[in-house]
Amino acid sequence: MDRSQDGPGPVAIAVAQLAITVGEPEANRQAAADAVAEAAAAGARLVVLPELCDSGYVFGDVAVQAAAEALGLASRAARSVTLRQWRSLADAHQLVIVGGFCELGADGRLYNSAAIVDASGTRAVYRKAHLWDREKLVFTPGDAPPPVVDLAFGRVALMICYDLEFPEWVRLAALGGADVIAAPVNWPAYSWPAGERPAEVIKAQAAAATNGVFVAVADRCQTERGVSWISGSVIVGPDGYPLDGPVLADRPAVLTAACDLTRARDKRLAGDNDLLTDRRPDLYAGVCQASAERGRRP
Repeated sequence: MDRSQDGPGPVAIAVAQLAITVGEPEANRQAAADAVAEAAAAGARLVVLPELCDSGYVFGDVAVQAAAEALGLASRAARSVTLRQWRSLADAHQLVIVGGFCELGADGRLYNSAAIVDASGTRAVYRKAHLWDREKLVFTPGDAPPPVVDLAFGRVALMICYDLEFPEWVRLAALGGADVIAAPVNWPAYSWPAGERPAEVIKAQAAAATNGVFVAVADRCQTERGVSWISGSVIVGPDGYPLDGPVLADRPAVLTAACDLTRARDKRLAGDNDLLTDRRPDLYAGVCQASAERGRRP
């Protein structure tokens, strides 16, 4: 669908930073429902929730025990209480919800997944392709590219946390016509230099600017089994500058920004330049070749 001439006006996009507790899905779902209601009251058409926001994230560092706990909190997408709740909320508030959930695949494997849900149901399920640290003890990486879903107000792409740090992955979504990249995340905390922003926030801004898209990141808060979080929820415009956030505080928050999605459909820069048509893909083949050779090294 060609949306290049669409002009429906700004779309309100919200990101919800939640206090999540591992192993307490009912409380986590209630926190999500409250945040969606708050975002809806602010006029949001799209609400992004954090990564694994129903199950919690910190399953531990012993593979067998961690996988067993995650399995007890996982469900098939088609039977997910979380996704059913999101559909109900989307219908009640007339908006779209993106969020992370713990998925049990039909193959019996566990996936760190996210979904796009509207009043009609689940529009897409995405399985995180780039697993971080101890996630590899529990989850199987996804092998499909980020989906780009055509919604009434624009085209929304879906990826999860660490995925956002791979420029090739974000570029796929941009080439797929995404106006917005919705990114549920759980960014573990660390120290960064005074006066600077966390590198994860900077990378989200860079992803937006280098692809000319909006990026909506929903991080989390509340220490979980000794792990604290950046709490860097942020909404970034296609020029790379934040429209709201980052929060950078250990507290729940709902950020909302009016986003003119037509800005993401024009990739022209000052002068005779274009973010996408100026690429030289014929010169980039070595990137994939070098990566393959690195993977073969002993």
